[in-house]
Amino acid sequence: MKNGIHPENYRLVVFKDMSNDEVFLCKSTAETKDTIEYEGQEYPLIKMEISSSSHPFYTGKVKLVDTAGRVDKFMNKYKKFAK
Repeated sequence: MKNGIHPENYRLVVFKDMSNDEVFLCKSTAETKDTIEYEGQEYPLIKMEISSSSHPFYTGKVKLVDTAGRVDKFMNKYKKFAK
């Protein structure tokens, strides 16, 4: 491992999956202004949209996204240009 190229400011950080409120603690250099109390101590908090506890690849659950509304909106917007 090369000297002087790795960050020095590793600290314990809580990561929170906002979709299912799952939290986990690990070391990170990510900057944040949010904090959370976890297991009786206060830690910096990183909020995430998705993690391995909520991602369909890891959970095996498929989350259907309704795109019909977006397609209809697009078609209505550009139907005046149709020939």
